[in-house]
Amino acid sequence: MSLYRNSAWFLKGLTEFTRNGFLTASKRFVEKDLDVSVAGRSFMITGANSGIGKAAAMAIAKKGGTVHMVCRNKDKAEEARADIVKESGNKEIYVHILDLSETKKVWEFAEAFKRKYKTLNVLINNAGSIMSQRDVNAEGLEKSFAVNVLSIYILTKSLVPLLEKSPDPRVIIVSSGGMLVQKLRIGNLQSERGRYDGTMVYAQHKRQQIVMTEQFAKTHTNIHFSVMHPGWVDTPAVANAMPDFHRSMKESLRTPDQGADTVVWLAVSEVSITNPSGRFYQDRRVVSTHLPLAWTHSSPLEEQKFMSLLEELAKKFQSH
Repeated sequence: MSLYRNSAWFLKGLTEFTRNGFLTASKRFVEKDLDVSVAGRSFMITGANSGIGKAAAMAIAKKGGTVHMVCRNKDKAEEARADIVKESGNKEIYVHILDLSETKKVWEFAEAFKRKYKTLNVLINNAGSIMSQRDVNAEGLEKSFAVNVLSIYILTKSLVPLLEKSPDPRVIIVSSGGMLVQKLRIGNLQSERGRYDGTMVYAQHKRQQIVMTEQFAKTHTNIHFSVMHPGWVDTPAVANAMPDFHRSMKESLRTPDQGADTVVWLAVSEVSITNPSGRFYQDRRVVSTHLPLAWTHSSPLEEQKFMSLLEELAKKFQSH
């Protein structure tokens, strides 16, 4: 079943995930939540050269934060950096080139970052990938799984020691409401069985991100973890991966700034960390990770097994 044929999810989306949904929700936002300076704090943002990632980087740069942009394309990253420096007046913006689908390189990057930098206050796992057909990386892993799931696991696990010794550490994962139509499935992580439907594989990865966040929060109690749905946002990624959806919904899609609002709120506000770690957010509010009467719940045993599988895969490609 295609993601957009799930009527309960789609109706919820039409009311909440659109630009109008954001405008309605924003009426309850507290202005002073974001009236903060984050000078002296450092933020790593993956996929920071366009869309939600760039909007978040810009907002944080304007508040004085040091921003580490982790991007795949050097030219696009340098162009985005120049825009951010020019508009924010903040020169503490650094570009790191990394293809998150290259699993060994994710380990190498994280380990090198720890050696070079003494502090990291906030990790924002924003980069994502929707594939139209199944493809594998050099390590033989399905590429979108490598980007959407395993790279987040590796980057977060590797950077935990650096985060833990930095004041007020936070980890944020940018997920998607698409996960509401998916139950955690651990028997086909590489999407080898059945027909490959890129949007449903993506939605499954987004469910896996929810479970990962909840499990990380239990294990690493000194760090505040959160995962969020940005709504339906007009980004290059959506236009490329879902052209029909983008075309039909274009007038209703949120701007990248609106999509990034909760990311920034989770990253910089003092009030956001008064909520328990491991929660799922939409428009600055904790929301359920399941639709009403949903069949999408998984058992603690399945969730622990999933984390064990990620650990095994991650270790397999770790540089020694």
